Amino acid sequence: MSIPARVGVVGGAGKVARRLIPILLHRDHEVVAFARRDEQLQALADLGAIPRRLDIETADEPDFAAVLGGCDAIVFAAGGGPDGNASRKRTVDLEGSLKSIAAAKRRGIKRFVQVSAMGVDADPDPERGDVWTAYVYAKREADIELRKSGLAWTILRPGILTDDPGTGCITIGDKVQPYSIPRVDVAQTIASCISRPRTAGHQWEIITGPHPIGTVLDELTVE
Repeated sequence: MSIPARVGVVGGAGKVARRLIPILLHRDHEVVAFARRDEQLQALADLGAIPRRLDIETADEPDFAAVLGGCDAIVFAAGGGPDGNASRKRTVDLEGSLKSIAAAKRRGIKRFVQVSAMGVDADPDPERGDVWTAYVYAKREADIELRKSGLAWTILRPGILTDDPGTGCITIGDKVQPYSIPRVDVAQTIASCISRPRTAGHQWEIITGPHPIGTVLDELTVE
């Protein structure tokens, strides 16, 4: 599997995606970024991405397939987050992922990197409310469907996301102790997975830590 030339970013206006786009461009990828509002599309163009309009909640599978034209890989970085409206966890976090997966298959796009969340395989704590429960189940089901998809998938499950400056270093593994991670380091990890085909077929939890991102990914995927 070759390194993708053009990467489509679903949820392009999100906080992780806006940090990812410049990193991908710096690494000589073309980036197509999807958003629904005019001001978001302009902001994506200002970052250097090719902006394409996509409303994740109202678009259907053919709409997704249409905007993914020319892409060699997909990053699904959309999400309603653990706060807000419970119904949007299903329409964005789950159904958006499912439509992206289906569109990738329709387009013959094999590489797919998904941003999930740490701990979603455990049953949600009902004390945290309906929104959190909906979020956990949406992320869990999206990951299950991606693992079954037959695509060359990588699933990254970060801990608590922060806007702290990045360190370029992480702790990563099948299971790691819960902690936080700067969004920019999640973005760096996504980009590093995109450029490493051997990361396909892996699901990892990631938090901030002592190990340089590229080095630890190479160690984890050595043949």
